[in-house]
Amino acid sequence: MPKSTFSSRSTFQGMLPWLILAIIIILADQFTKTLIVGYYKLGDSTPVTSFFNIVRAHNTGAAFSFLAGAGGWQRWFFTGIGAVATIFILWMLRSHHAQKLFAFALACILGGAIGNVIDRLLHGYVVDFLDFYYGTWHFPAFNVADSAITIGACCLILDEILRVRRGGK
Repeated sequence: MPKSTFSSRSTFQGMLPWLILAIIIILADQFTKTLIVGYYKLGDSTPVTSFFNIVRAHNTGAAFSFLAGAGGWQRWFFTGIGAVATIFILWMLRSHHAQKLFAFALACILGGAIGNVIDRLLHGYVVDFLDFYYGTWHFPAFNVADSAITIGACCLILDEILRVRRGGK
């Protein structure tokens, strides 16, 4: 078998666990959003604890509703960013699939990014439903995809700190 074929198969097999993780995140994200869209109207809220509600919120912007009121063009802008990020992350996973923490972080970000892009394409907005608060202060509502992106970003930071402590390799 030619070396390039073996290398491609080996690379795909190395990427496979991370791609499966990303798919699990996408499925969990879309499943939970489907439940929210099916059972809640926009603005509905169910108290769960003294600091947490399940809500139905729509975000036409990005994190913390950045550009939410921009007039509609942001839907395609953020969809494009998600598509470019997906391609870049797949390229990075191809090269770094053996670096477990780094690849885990990339897979989380990939699954979250695709989950939110699916929402933008289907609805024109991202469905958010996790609402944490204290008194009258509310953290902006978010979803499973946002959680995965945040976990991935934290793991990227941790991976970089650990890499620097090991001497930069």
